[in-house]
Amino acid sequence: MPRLAEIRAQSRWSDILEGQPQHLGIALLMTLGAVSLLSPEGGPEFLGLSARGWAVLSIALALVHQIVVALGFRLQLHRAVLSRLFGARDMSVWAALFLPLLIARPVTVLIVAWFDLVPITGMRGLEIAAGLGLIGVAVWVIRSVLVDFTLSRALGGDHFRDEIAAMPLVRSGPFALVPNAMYGLAFLGLWGIALAFGSWNALVVAAFQHGYIWVHMYCTEAPDMRWIYANGRD
Repeated sequence: MPRLAEIRAQSRWSDILEGQPQHLGIALLMTLGAVSLLSPEGGPEFLGLSARGWAVLSIALALVHQIVVALGFRLQLHRAVLSRLFGARDMSVWAALFLPLLIARPVTVLIVAWFDLVPITGMRGLEIAAGLGLIGVAVWVIRSVLVDFTLSRALGGDHFRDEIAAMPLVRSGPFALVPNAMYGLAFLGLWGIALAFGSWNALVVAAFQHGYIWVHMYCTEAPDMRWIYANGRD
């Protein structure tokens, strides 16, 4: 029996909630902490929102993104809901939900950074150099994700297709240095944007987003990996 079919035959509805009470609890505490760190200092508005307003929106969109992903991953892994609803178009529909929310992460951080007037350290030369370096690392990782890891895997294709789950681990490029380079290194690009623009509020959002993606890793993705790769993988 194919691995995903075997999982769906064995799992219970309660398995869909594994790790999610912890996810929601940590998300609440992180959100309260991040919002409390945002500066209320005034500045120019963009599309009716101040830099602080955009920072709050960026945090909210990250929350929506990861809650949608948690629901989508679990319902697909344990009950094949997306495949039942959309058939062969399941991954295309999932990508249409996933990618706009993913793209909104750096875009909203960039907007915050552009319009925010609250400095970080005031040492602009150092901030710009560090920021560009981190953005460079992120670009390197994103290229490797698209070329070596593939977008279908990054979208969680191993929850949809046994042949994607059977693909070997990527051990080249940034993945040779950091096994989970997507979370460990790619999100440094958000820090890089904040530093390059010298924006305190963008830095807070970057820290929130980078920390929160690891909540997804440990509360949602790690349990899923135990189900999918219970027998190990080369």
